[in-house]
Amino acid sequence: MNRPHLTLITIDLSFHHASAAVVAALLEAHGVAVSEWRVPHERAFELLRNGEGDLLCSAWLPGSHGAYLAPLEDEVEKLAVLYTPYALWGVPDYVPQEQVSSLADLEKPEVAARMQKTIQGINPGAGISRFSLEIIERYRLDEAGYHFRHGSLDDCATAFERAVANQDWAVVPLWQPQFLHWRHSIRELADPEKLLRGKDEATLLIRKSALARLPPAAVEALRALTLGNPSVVCLDHQISRQGMDPLQAARHWLQTARAAASAIKAT
Repeated sequence: MNRPHLTLITIDLSFHHASAAVVAALLEAHGVAVSEWRVPHERAFELLRNGEGDLLCSAWLPGSHGAYLAPLEDEVEKLAVLYTPYALWGVPDYVPQEQVSSLADLEKPEVAARMQKTIQGINPGAGISRFSLEIIERYRLDEAGYHFRHGSLDDCATAFERAVANQDWAVVPLWQPQFLHWRHSIRELADPEKLLRGKDEATLLIRKSALARLPPAAVEALRALTLGNPSVVCLDHQISRQGMDPLQAARHWLQTARAAASAIKAT
């Protein structure tokens, strides 16, 4: 008998690679073959809408990716909430909190004089990139000399780590979970107007037409899958900074999670 096969669409950022690898490893354990697309945000939802992929890992709903999901919402099922992400603007913890605690503080002349003016972001399709442009406009940060620059995830992480190495004041447009939080203490700036949209739910999506191709036990396991933000930060760090293969890291995480669950049942 042929193994069932699904195509997994993964948004091409490292922490999405991490959570998608756990999904792939779980399907693999249930005898399902998995192939993977790694593509930018807009392309990921386009592939799912066109039926060129079966699962998408993962949609941040409702804030970051709700508009991308809307045209195909009736065609997919929300299988599981893997973790609870949110976008943020943060500063290294050595930047004094009494001087910089909120987005509005970035306007202050004495703060703008110290802060790096380039706010290095990631690709335009990401929620954090769209929200960051709104922040620049709302607080008129361009008038204080700031500008937001699109780039790659590596551009964003490298700019932040270079600033930390030099003890420079800098803003990083980031999110939880993400590998930088493993090694660095990043203080989130207060966002009273909710321009960063608050917490989302990182939701595993599957086309309804693909559900029938899965063994019932695999569907049950996917629906029960929960990672949580700390696990995604750890996996992301292992993959992005320790060089682990995503599937290897995911298999180890699943083994550890099963062992912990077994120990709880035994008590």
